[in-house]
Order: sequence, then C-alpha cells, then structure tokens
Amino acid sequence: MNFSFTQEQDMLRKTVRSFVDQEIMPNIRQWDASGHFDHGVLRQLADLGLMGVCIPEDYGGSGMDYNALAIVCEELERGDTAFRTAVSVHTGLNCMTLLQWASEEQKQRYLIPQAKGEKVGAFGLTEPGAGSDVAALQTTAVKDGTEYVLNGQKTWISLCDAADHFLVFAYTDKSKKHHGISAFIVERTFPGFSSKAQKGKLGIRAGNTGELFFDGVRVPEDNLVGQEGDGFKIAMSALDNGRFTVAAGACGQIMACLEACVDYCLERKTFGMEIGRHQLVQQMIARMEAGLQMSRLLVYKAGELKNEGKRNTRETSLAKWQACDFANKAADDAVQIHGAYGYSDEYPVERYLRNSKAPVIYEGTREIHTIMQAEYVLGYRKDKPLDRMLPAWKS
Repeated sequence: MNFSFTQEQDMLRKTVRSFVDQEIMPNIRQWDASGHFDHGVLRQLADLGLMGVCIPEDYGGSGMDYNALAIVCEELERGDTAFRTAVSVHTGLNCMTLLQWASEEQKQRYLIPQAKGEKVGAFGLTEPGAGSDVAALQTTAVKDGTEYVLNGQKTWISLCDAADHFLVFAYTDKSKKHHGISAFIVERTFPGFSSKAQKGKLGIRAGNTGELFFDGVRVPEDNLVGQEGDGFKIAMSALDNGRFTVAAGACGQIMACLEACVDYCLERKTFGMEIGRHQLVQQMIARMEAGLQMSRLLVYKAGELKNEGKRNTRETSLAKWQACDFANKAADDAVQIHGAYGYSDEYPVERYLRNSKAPVIYEGTREIHTIMQAEYVLGYRKDKPLDRMLPAWKS
C-alpha cells in the first residue's frame, strides 16, 4: 500500500489550491451572501482541465486517476462547497456514469464535450416524494415510435440552470418497480423542458440548486442509456462516484476549518494567553486533525479500488458517511472556537457550518449509510460485480 502522492498529483493539488486562493476566496463571501452562482468559475476549471480530470484523454479528459479527482474535490471544497458540488455532479455523477454505461455514440456526442468543459452535465434522480426511496419516483417515460415522452419533476438538482445535459431517471414500466426504471440523456433545449432555481437554502448559497420539469419532453430513443430497466443499477453506480467526491470534499471542509481555527487560535488571547494554549480548545483542534486524517484514508482507499476497476460501494459508503460527519463536527467546533465571532460572517466558519449540513443528507443520509454498513457486517448485503464496471485507470 502506497501512502505517497505522485509528482503529478502534488502539482495538481498546488494548481487547484492556487486557483481557489486567487479566484474563489476573494469572492466567496459576497457570492454566498447574494446567492450568486458564478458560471465563470466552471469555465476557468475547464481551462485548467479539471472538469474531466479523471476521464480518459480519448474522451476529452485529462487522463488522470480517480484519486486525482479526490484531490480536486478536496481543494475546491476548501474554498466553498458550491464549487466542489459542481464538479461532483458534472464529473462524478454524470461524466463518470457515461464513461461506464453510455454507448460509444453517446460518449462521442455527450461525454467528450463535457469532459472538455465545453458543455456542463447534471444528474436528475431526486423528486419531491423520492429521495432515499428511489423506487418512489413518479417521472415516467413512455415509448412513442422512435422517441420517449417524459413527464414529471425533479428537485434539489445541482446545476439546474447551468447544465446543458441531464442524466434523468424515469419509469418505463412501473409494474416492475425499481427494475422498471430507465436512464436518459436530456438536453436543455428539448421542448417541454424547464428549470427553476431554489432560494432560501441554509447553506451552499453560492451554488445553483433547483427543480427540473418535464412536460411531454420528447427524447430520442438513442438517448436511452443502457437498456430499459437498467436505470436503478446505473443510478446506484453513479452514486458510488458521487459519494466518493462528496467524501473527498468533506476532507477539504475539515481542512478549511483547521486553517481558520489555527489562525484564530494564534491571534486571539484570553486569560493572558493564546486560546490555542487552552486544553479544551486543543481537544477540538485534535479532533479535527484526527477526522481529516481518517477521512482521507477512507477516501483514497475507495479511490484505489476505483483505479483497479473494482466495485467499491461498501468502501465509498463508509468514506462518505464518516467524512461528512467529521466535517459537520469540525465546522461546529470551529464556530465554538471562534466564540461570538464565529456567529457572524466576519469569519468563514459560520459558512462552513451551514455548508456542512447538506452533505450529511444528500447522496445517502447518514442513516442510510449506517444501515448499509451494518448490513454488510451482518451479511445481509453482498455486492456483485456490475454488468459494466468503471474502467480501471491506466497510466
């Protein structure tokens, strides 16, 4: 087992960190306060080759490994969760899923421009009445000649107004329950499609999140991903990728909390000494550091399994659950360390706390992941290789 990064990975980390320091940090307080999503950041990420960092060069990507994607997500979330979320959705949920499941023609038409950052991809699974219970979705796709007609609604969709293409899940046969769900690539320009951003979010206010509406949207049969009925397993494999990026991002949030708290601990004095000298403050700092190091080990272990082309549902679930819980606790401790100042936007830690809650909920709540891990241990859950595994990375 190798715990060191390659020279290429070290350079990648420095590149993304520099980008975050120069382009996100000076603006994020204003963007967050106004609820502004800056589309220019995505264009800049594309220029750096980061929108398809782990997609093979043959399909428009940078050809780096899956842990390179983890590094990108970690460093972006150090700046703000909104921009890690954008990469998670575009690269993790959409591009990596197309790499795994799409036909060659679909890869040429959709994956290549997305990996290059010329187009933006998003993911449409969650509905008002279907979150953890995926089989409860109501969106339907009815075959009509050489097209499918989609009707329904999706909610809490990241990049709802920013994406060009959406990987959408709908029932083609409700009688088969989750075996009757299918996956489709839907373009924003298809008649009958519309989107609407949601306001009033607790956190990730600098991100673009909202609803998708399908009112008789006609989708060519060539845009069916896989076969009819493959949708549920495609969605679950996509979540293995999305959860991996969320876990990696959580490491970045812990890192941001640590950096903010170390600076504050060394400048703020109480009772005649720096507050970093107080043991209960040290306890919170130590807890953050332990959470960061343990989370990274879980994330990069899952990444190595992806690099080897092995199923990693169990490992990714554990990484997502634990890293997001550690990040939420780190943000709570960070506000506590800052005291009254932590309750204002003069310091970034209140934003970290608001942002840290969503990842504990989306892409599998902590409760879902708790059940999954228990069922693995008890032998109730066993994973089989999928029909199509994510391609193993080759240097």
